[in-house]
Amino acid sequence: MPENITSAATSAPAEASRLDVAGALLAMLRDSTTEPRPDTRLEALTLAVAADLPVLLWGEPGIGKTAALNQLAAALDLPLTTVIASVHEPSDFSGLPVLGDDPAEQGVPMAPPDWAVRLVRAGRGLLFLDELSTAPPAVQAALLRLVLERRIGSLQLPPGVRIVAAANPRSSAADGWELSPPLANRFVHLQWTHDHDVVVRGLGGTWPRATLPRLDPQRLPEAVASARRAVCGLLAARPALVHRLPSGETRRGGPWPSPRSWEMALCLTAFATAAGSSRDVLSLLVRGTVGDGPGLELLACLDRMDLPDPETLLADPAGAALPERGDLRQAVLDGVVEAVRRLPDRPRWDAAWALLVRAVETGPPDLVVVPATALAALRREDWDVPASIERLAGAVSLSRRADRAAERVAAGVAVRAGR
Repeated sequence: MPENITSAATSAPAEASRLDVAGALLAMLRDSTTEPRPDTRLEALTLAVAADLPVLLWGEPGIGKTAALNQLAAALDLPLTTVIASVHEPSDFSGLPVLGDDPAEQGVPMAPPDWAVRLVRAGRGLLFLDELSTAPPAVQAALLRLVLERRIGSLQLPPGVRIVAAANPRSSAADGWELSPPLANRFVHLQWTHDHDVVVRGLGGTWPRATLPRLDPQRLPEAVASARRAVCGLLAARPALVHRLPSGETRRGGPWPSPRSWEMALCLTAFATAAGSSRDVLSLLVRGTVGDGPGLELLACLDRMDLPDPETLLADPAGAALPERGDLRQAVLDGVVEAVRRLPDRPRWDAAWALLVRAVETGPPDLVVVPATALAALRREDWDVPASIERLAGAVSLSRRADRAAERVAAGVAVRAGR
């Protein structure tokens, strides 16, 4: 055998062995485990997926959006189908025309792409639309029906398919475009940022585990009623929030309020309530659906719904349980004063002062200054200043405030009587 042939034959196994060793090293580097670890963004993502709402993850390149989706699909045991939106034509999502035997009689069907056929055959899966912000406007328009109606050409995606997309901000996207308002309004927008501790522990081989939320069957009716009451109550009081298209192009490509996005916010509120999710998770979801301002107003409505009834507090001020959070405590005290204003009498006035004393004893004293001033202004001439005010004097000097308020009320009554 010639020497060069012998040399090649003996070196081939050696080279293959070296590649096998390299492959073994790569396998060890890719080997990782998961652990249950609190992660508000991951919990918000899984909750939106459970609610069968399209989710759009916004984040800088390399932040881990794709890795999170791969881990989510593996944890939920869903086959992952990745479609890079920017490298497709509009016809890839609207369907390619296929001529039949007699187009005049049967029409021209729109053939779906192969990945959509695979999803239908599987009956379930996670459709990942990546690089959405680099898709040109024509492709974004073709995606509208896919995201909202789950249709591609003449094919209907099964209910077991969930849709998640990812995008980079236009400033960091390659030839990026702003999202069109109709497409943006179909998504729950989540800002995806890295957590230092999660990254460090993940590089060490342990990542957070994505799990679907556990919905409490006993809380489902309450969750639906609470969500509907909060959303309908807010929109009844603030009709301008029903539909508000932002004026700036950049903000139009994010979350903004519309009847469609309010319906999504209602759904997510019910899911978060039934799952017992934290306020942080709910805040990410509602602000990612209707925008920061309307979302925060909805959270405030939910907080007020959980506040104790002012009449209950006036009936038993000594046993009243006041909220710990300062803003909620302030709202409760203001509500008590308003209840006395609507139905003023001496026992209710005294009970309100007793409640303010309890508020000072169990929380920051500065929170009672405004409600105490308003309560003092309700004093009638034949109502003696209750002794409980003296217990507040050191904190807010309420005795003098009550006297001055009574004088101003008397003077105002005299002025109005002289007119």
